Amino acid sequence: MKLLILDAGHCLSLALAREASRRADTELVIEQGMGVDAQELGAIAPHAVIIPPLAEPHTMPPADVKAYADAVDACMEACKAHGVALVWCVSDQLYEEGFEIPIDEHVVPAPRDESLRRLVATGNRIRAEYHRHLIVRLGPLFALDGSHAWLGDIIDSLVAGQSVRAAEDVICCPTSADSVAMALIGMLAQQGCGAEAWGAYHLAGIEPVSAFTFTSMVRTQLVTHLEGRGEAVALGEVTALNHHHDAKLRRVLNCRRVLDVFGVHQKPWRLEVGRMLDAWCLTRDQSPPEQGLEQGESA
Repeated sequence: MKLLILDAGHCLSLALAREASRRADTELVIEQGMGVDAQELGAIAPHAVIIPPLAEPHTMPPADVKAYADAVDACMEACKAHGVALVWCVSDQLYEEGFEIPIDEHVVPAPRDESLRRLVATGNRIRAEYHRHLIVRLGPLFALDGSHAWLGDIIDSLVAGQSVRAAEDVICCPTSADSVAMALIGMLAQQGCGAEAWGAYHLAGIEPVSAFTFTSMVRTQLVTHLEGRGEAVALGEVTALNHHHDAKLRRVLNCRRVLDVFGVHQKPWRLEVGRMLDAWCLTRDQSPPEQGLEQGESA
């Protein structure tokens, strides 16, 4: 199975590369940018194209969101021309105002923000014009490296002694980029074996939590890991932000369909954070200590 991955530096693209390297049945071609035309796609001849998501489209400049949506539109046209499956990963931020109950796949986002509406229009076009698609809605991705990695940025800031601010009144499902990569390759492998289960799927963590609580737990686990290594590092603090003073905003995705159709189980984010911190410590062992962060010194 040959897969074409766009946006090479994205944390999900890097996770896909790691997952593919562990498998004998998957070949990746990774494009640096977001652009791929019909001629190039025909030359590569992949079984599917995977487009990573914008992590926080709600906060991005409208021109950047439009350029991204235009690139997805063009990619869909190229996929349609060659009969190549399209996998588009989408941020849960498209559900701008959230829901009190977990959000099912059939609920199409209806945001008020113009940039988010542009992304929804692209999704509507894909559903209407090309059936060989998977629109995969994700919770906030976290990883150690790559763009939009979140966890890596949190760790870097805390170790540098910087304060990290995170929303306390937005409930979401943090999602490991590694677990998403494993799920996507598994889903496409089943599609290649005749599953023909196209459409929209939700793929997110199983433990709803605020960004503040997630970040605080990362800090707690980081302290435990550093103390276990005999390091005394004065970590930065975590500060709560509140944007919705009347009630908490809930963006919790119901991921039952991806389990029923593909057998994909969601991984608890706490276990994934712990595993990634173990990997971060191994990398730290292989790197020379930075000035001001040697054992016993504070950041």
